[in-house]
Amino acid sequence: MTSHTSAHPHDVRDKEQRPQSRGTWVTLNRTLWTLQVVSGLFFAGSGFGKVLLYDAALYAAAPRAVAWYAAVPQPLIVFIGVVEVLGGVGLILPAMTGVRPKLTPLAAGGLTLTMILAAGFHIMRGEYGLVPANLVLGGVAAFIMVGRWNLRPIAPAHITTARVLKSIMVLAGLALLVFGPTWYSMTHVRF
Repeated sequence: MTSHTSAHPHDVRDKEQRPQSRGTWVTLNRTLWTLQVVSGLFFAGSGFGKVLLYDAALYAAAPRAVAWYAAVPQPLIVFIGVVEVLGGVGLILPAMTGVRPKLTPLAAGGLTLTMILAAGFHIMRGEYGLVPANLVLGGVAAFIMVGRWNLRPIAPAHITTARVLKSIMVLAGLALLVFGPTWYSMTHVRF
């Protein structure tokens, strides 16, 4: 018998189990955050590059860099880009600020669907080399969706000045780290 005395015999067992389960939750939370940030930056940057193809000159030159652009109408590429930018921002911003955090798993679900459709498109075109990337990106987005919806959801919070400022800083960071370099490379580098 243990030397610990308690009014509740389950206290000892609960204290012994808590560190292990807490470590699992912390690890899952860190994994989800890492995937959210990396995927969010990737999708936001990739999507912004597609949004820039609204420019006719960029759209005309784009198929030399990415062959499948020639098979897709310009408005559809721009739409896919908008979906990816919003999805990328949605992976990070709502969860980070706590304002409407249920948007994060919804954004991940939308990106999962986008990657499934992209994989189907590339299979139909015989571009089998592009399918694994779609499946990995879609799988990561699906993991984030399940993780943030069921396993480790983010608690909602009220809108405060600090959260608004945090949101503005996240968007400014995206503009400096992702959108700016993407815009520069697309407009100043020849395909």
